[in-house]
Amino acid sequence: MKKSLERSSIVIIIIGILVIPVFGMSGGPSALNSNEDLTVKYGCSCHNNGDTSDRVVVMITGVPIMYEAGNTYDLIITVADSLTLSGGNGNSKGGFLLSSDGIGVFSWGENQDIRQAEDRLEDISHSDTDSDGIWEIMWTAPSEDLGQINFWLAGNSVDGAGIPDENDYWNLLSFSINPPGTISNDESDSTLQTRTISVGDYNSLFVLEVSDEQIEQERQDELSQKMFTQGNLFFWTSLVALIVGGVFQRELLERRYGEGPEYLARELAYPEVIRRLSATIISFYLAYRWYSNDAIIEFPPQSLVGEGAGVTDLTDFIIGCLFFISAWSAYGVYRTIRSTNTEPKVKDIM
Repeated sequence: MKKSLERSSIVIIIIGILVIPVFGMSGGPSALNSNEDLTVKYGCSCHNNGDTSDRVVVMITGVPIMYEAGNTYDLIITVADSLTLSGGNGNSKGGFLLSSDGIGVFSWGENQDIRQAEDRLEDISHSDTDSDGIWEIMWTAPSEDLGQINFWLAGNSVDGAGIPDENDYWNLLSFSINPPGTISNDESDSTLQTRTISVGDYNSLFVLEVSDEQIEQERQDELSQKMFTQGNLFFWTSLVALIVGGVFQRELLERRYGEGPEYLARELAYPEVIRRLSATIISFYLAYRWYSNDAIIEFPPQSLVGEGAGVTDLTDFIIGCLFFISAWSAYGVYRTIRSTNTEPKVKDIM
């Protein structure tokens, strides 16, 4: 019994030791790889058996050719599996590690899953693997001319299995920014503009070919969506027109033949008017607010099913229904008021 307990303890300890690196890297890579080299410069030694892979596209946009002292530049980092980019079934989660060797300052918004890198606080990395592999950051140049500034960017695309294996890929990108004064203001706009720097599978980045089958499928999808949209538009427009036409017809016939809504006592009319008036105001407020704010109402919500999942845009339908409910409730208020002004008959008094 004692030996069995000891063996079990040893197994648990070994498993715990193996799991520690996984949890340690789930919130961003470590500063040094297993070879004690800087991960951001020499790469990862655990993913893809320690080899780089062109399958990973690592890209950064908004990079200036020359920095101005104290200026802040908006940068966008993108890390993706080229197989996924080309429409295949590839990895969908990514991470990164960025360094400028402590020159300048990195910053980011609260909505970005970014943190200071482990053991190198001047570098930054992801704090959680990202499903779209896109991060928006700012880099503020130093307050004085420190010469050419070099950057290193490491990105990895993982399968989400929770362990570093041969199905996880990584790639490295390095670039530099020239010091102030190296480019004159007389240069052309194209020279002074920011640039995009990338590394990875060239075909996935620039020469992605679309097959005839894909073109036809896109055409069929566009056609079916157009038919669905127009069909819904004609159906609901016709339905509303029939309802409004029926209401006008009833109002005209009642006035022509001296008829009207049945008598309703005032003590019963007050709560009815309050309910319908409340429905009128609330539905109109919601419809107007969503319409003026360009709100997008989708089902199921994108936040529940995740990016890329199929959702239906119900914005126009819901806003239209709310405006109709508001108008219909307002008409109900009008009918209730008319009912209170109707002469009671014998059956109403008794």
